[in-house]
Formats: sequence, structure tokens, C-alpha cells
Amino acid sequence: QVQLVESGGGLVQTGDSLRLSCAASGRTINYYTMAWFRQAPGKERDFVALSRWSTGSTDYLDSVKGRFTISRDNNKSTVYLQMNNLRPEDTAIYYCAAAGGLKGSVRKDSYDYWGQGTQVTVSS
Repeated sequence: QVQLVESGGGLVQTGDSLRLSCAASGRTINYYTMAWFRQAPGKERDFVALSRWSTGSTDYLDSVKGRFTISRDNNKSTVYLQMNNLRPEDTAIYYCAAAGGLKGSVRKDSYDYWGQGTQVTVSS
């Protein structure tokens, strides 16, 4: 079992930055694909970014490319999402997710574990 706890959300203005953190416990994240998803009110939970343990590669939602950066510190079992130049449309609850083995993709059903989420609100 892996427990995930997100932090770092808040209320910011357009153009500001935030760094979200996801602390994992129970197991190390060395062999997990780690991802961030987000869910705006009344909408589906959507993929934002992922970091694959197997290749070290990352993927991003097109609308966040160049603004968001996912990173991981396996020694601390923590994943980060640096969000720059935030826009009102980035407002959502942001969730951290973990997928073991070679699972883990842009599909939310490929993840085994989820955090409770952290709210990000961007005012215009």
C-alpha cells in the first residue's frame, strides 16, 4: 500500500506560481510512475503530468507544457509539480497518483493509489 498526501495548493492570481508536493509513505516511489491529475467543478478528472520511473521520461497535458514541471525525489519519496504562469483555467483540485510496475499512463484508471487532493484557485 502507498499513501499519498498532497500539499501546496492555495489561492493565487493570474501569472503567479505554486509548487505542489506529494509525499508518499508505505513504500518508496522508486518503482512507481507518479502523476498529477486535476478536477475542476463539474468536470472529469484530467491528466496533467506524469513521471515514469522506468525511463525517467515525463509527459504533460498540452495546455500546461512550458508552464508546469513534474519532478521527483525518490530519496524523499516526494513528487512535485511546479506550476508557473498560472491561469484561471488551471483552477481545480489537484490529485497525486501512483502506478506500480509498468502501469501508469495518461489514463486515470491505470493508477493504483490516489491522494485526497489539494485545491488550487487562480483568480483573474
